[in-house]
Amino acid sequence: MANSLGNDSQPIEIHAAPIPRTFLEYLRSFGPGLIVVLTWLGAGDIVEMGVSGGNYGYSLMWVLVLAIVMRFLFVSLIAKYQLCNPHGEGVLDGLVRVHPLYAPALLTAAVVMGHFYGSYMTIGIGESLKGITGVGEVWMWAVAANGVALLLVFKPAYGRVEAVFKVLLALLAISFIGTAIWVGPDPSGIIQGLFRAEVPEQVGKYGAGLIAVGMIGAVGGSLMNLVYPYFIEAKGWRGPAYRRVQLYDFLLAMVVMIILNLAVWTLGAELLHPKGIEIETMSDLTKLLSDVLGPNGARLFYLGIFAAVFTSLVGHALGLACMGSHAWLRWGRREAVRASEFRSHRCYRLIVVWCLVSPLIWTAPQMPGFVELTLLVNAAQVALLPLIAGGLWWITASEKCIGAEYRNRWWENLVMGVLFCLAIYGAIVSVKSVFEAAS
Repeated sequence: MANSLGNDSQPIEIHAAPIPRTFLEYLRSFGPGLIVVLTWLGAGDIVEMGVSGGNYGYSLMWVLVLAIVMRFLFVSLIAKYQLCNPHGEGVLDGLVRVHPLYAPALLTAAVVMGHFYGSYMTIGIGESLKGITGVGEVWMWAVAANGVALLLVFKPAYGRVEAVFKVLLALLAISFIGTAIWVGPDPSGIIQGLFRAEVPEQVGKYGAGLIAVGMIGAVGGSLMNLVYPYFIEAKGWRGPAYRRVQLYDFLLAMVVMIILNLAVWTLGAELLHPKGIEIETMSDLTKLLSDVLGPNGARLFYLGIFAAVFTSLVGHALGLACMGSHAWLRWGRREAVRASEFRSHRCYRLIVVWCLVSPLIWTAPQMPGFVELTLLVNAAQVALLPLIAGGLWWITASEKCIGAEYRNRWWENLVMGVLFCLAIYGAIVSVKSVFEAAS
């Protein structure tokens, strides 16, 4: 089964990275955390942060910070398994220890979700580039951007991807933080929103409590949590000796994520909340920015949207192709799969092409727009939440899987248990919300 696709290239050997000793060496070593954070930060997050700020002002900012802290703890445990398990295997191999059906399930998820994740990202890239330039059509810009992404990840070249992501991170910071400063944030409102845990009365279709639980619950079950180990492996971090640099790298990345999300939230709180305006798409927010700041303000924000969505598109294609190829080779096989095998396998390249080419169909005229596609993707991902959160809890708590020295401590099991329960609740609520919205 695992070899039926064939393998027409030499295995890609990944050399161990030097272990940093000084502050400057640590700074030069950072990278995997920034890549996975920019993979997570996409168009949907931008709209969600803007809408949350527009509906509730600064009052729910503490939920965002809590959700990101929970994600830090959760994904750090995933990284601990990748680096510290005594079998020298990947996280997917550990999940297959729990049940062999994890391999075909994650292969299917990589293929199906790779298409639908790419669908709204492709539209977002086309819309943002058209908004920046004012010329061309969405599909033309989408084809060009997806072509560049294909060149970046068709053959795994981690160093090249990391360099591109760092440049686009600088563009993101200038765009989102610059736009937020241009609008003029309320420092006292931000401080109160971050530290005063209150749940305001419902505004819009869904209550603040439901938004808070959903935001935290989605953390534990996100399929894209599983791609971080592949970025760690590609960096050359293997073994417990890299645990410290991995933690610092990921901590810095999560701080960056908080700052960028809060910047977009500030735009919603300052521009939308005082006027009671609701938005549903990226273009709604940029049109409002154009009215308030002029066309240059809107272009600045569109630059940030492009950087966020393009890095997300590249990161999804790279991570899901690694996971899908890994799952293909692990399906029906007892022993773990080496990274050099699944990164050089033909299945990797097939999934990359699928993730970057097949979504272009959604840019055709009369196809569903960004909101409809986002709704569809969220509905498809719902069933994965308890499956992923439960499996990851099992392998990080099991002495047989991760070993006695590194298995979860009581508070880590508490975190995983809370996230598992929230994932189940979030799945139920999300299904109900999708059906209500559709009706």
